[in-house]
Amino acid sequence: MSGVQTIRVGDDEGEQRLDRWLKKRFPQLNQIAIEKLCRTGQIRVDAGRVKPATRIEPGQEVRVPPLPDAAPAPAAPRLRESDAEMIQAAVLWRDEHIIAINKPPGLPSQGGSGQGERHVDGLTPALMFGYKEKPKLVHRLDKDTSGVLLLARTDRVARRLSEAFRARTTRKIYWAAVAGVPSPKMGTVRFGLVKAPGHGRGGEGEKMICVHPAKVDQTEGAKRATTDYAVLDSLGTRVSWAALVPVTGRTHQLRAHMAELGHPIIGDGKYGGSGQENLGDGWGAQLGGEISRKLHLHARSISFDHPITGKRITLTAPLPEHMARTWKTLGWSERDVPADPFEEE
Repeated sequence: MSGVQTIRVGDDEGEQRLDRWLKKRFPQLNQIAIEKLCRTGQIRVDAGRVKPATRIEPGQEVRVPPLPDAAPAPAAPRLRESDAEMIQAAVLWRDEHIIAINKPPGLPSQGGSGQGERHVDGLTPALMFGYKEKPKLVHRLDKDTSGVLLLARTDRVARRLSEAFRARTTRKIYWAAVAGVPSPKMGTVRFGLVKAPGHGRGGEGEKMICVHPAKVDQTEGAKRATTDYAVLDSLGTRVSWAALVPVTGRTHQLRAHMAELGHPIIGDGKYGGSGQENLGDGWGAQLGGEISRKLHLHARSISFDHPITGKRITLTAPLPEHMARTWKTLGWSERDVPADPFEEE
């Protein structure tokens, strides 16, 4: 057991809930224990009673009563040298606050059902670059989607970036190869999305189902979703290069929306299976021939206000190898399209 402690909130620890701050400091405390200690007045901030959801600020003093000793943390698995080299080579840009990587396709952002043990979150020890703590993911990309992914190097920056994503002040542009040519060539998709459970024991294979905008409010579990799209180039009527902007950030939003339009993303077996309508003169999301069967969806760029300097930052990620081969095969060149086609007059 520890004795009574009075801990000063650090300069980089403010702007967060008391219960979250306590859990980071004292991993042996769960939510129920924190609520009881606050309710009985054993945890106080600046000598006053507080609730678990109270926001703490730098310089405040937190009284913590005697607590049981924490169990020793399990040893972290040792990173393979090849994995460390791979994730370090994926770094696009970094400063003392943020790291941006070009996530390879096939690598999950985090662990979870069916994701395995190898994921970006588990490889962050290789991205510490002299810092004491591992960088933290502030958003996600699907396992098979490649492209720009941001990590914060401190809790303070993680909170501010997360708030920016919620406030939609960040801007993400994806590139995709899609079946057929959407008409009109620039538009907005507003179908809502509702989750359909998967057939696996742990819910594996779950899929998002599109709901007509007029029926979203009457459909249990459905959430509104909005995607802007623009056709950048095409090969006849069979396949086109599209820029996609997820105005909202729902699970599988871009994939489900494009499939609903009859233009599934190339390589998308989940939403572009053989039964999926394909307005590019066929069915499903495979082109055949020399075109890879991997998903052709890439988070091409992200723009955000730097949480410390306030400067607007725009980062761009090169295409993954399988998409670069497809672009070469189809005769598409990055030099021929605008960085943000939605800003064109």
